[in-house]
Order: sequence, then C-alpha cells, then structure tokens
Amino acid sequence: FADVEYDLPEARQKRQAATETPEESEGFTCQKLKHFWMVKDMYTFENIGFSNTVNNKKYLICADCEVGPVGYYDLETKQCYIALDRVKHE
Repeated sequence: FADVEYDLPEARQKRQAATETPEESEGFTCQKLKHFWMVKDMYTFENIGFSNTVNNKKYLICADCEVGPVGYYDLETKQCYIALDRVKHE
C-alpha cells in the first residue's frame, strides 16, 4: 500500500483543446487520488495494459475491457501504482 497523491486522468474521455492550465495532464480532466496499491514487479499482473509514455509514466488499463486508467507505472522507480478507487477487489 502506498499513500501517494497523483492526478490520474478520468476514464473514457477525449482529449480537450490545448487551452488547459499546465496542471491538467496532457489535455485530460484529472482526479486527484491518494490511495494506491504499490506493485513492485510489472509481471505480477495477468491482465493489465500499458499506455504510451506520458511525462515519464505509463497509464495502466484493464486489458480485457480497456477501461482505465486504473493506475500508472513510474519509469524512474519501475513500480506500478493501482488506484484503490478505480478497482474492485473481492
């Protein structure tokens, strides 16, 4: 578990015009999230897709339904962060 604050783009939206403030992530509306599962090895996942690199991070999506992002992969630390508010664990 990691208590990290990160602005994760909201799911299923199209890129907005380039008139946003610099705080907005590449033209997408973001949600500030604080609670993540930290996964040290990206090969732990069975069904996660990775986006292209954006600001030294890769967004994580469900590889089955392509919903996401559900978290992000940090290229510097080589760790994955899954937002608790974006997934359901049973």
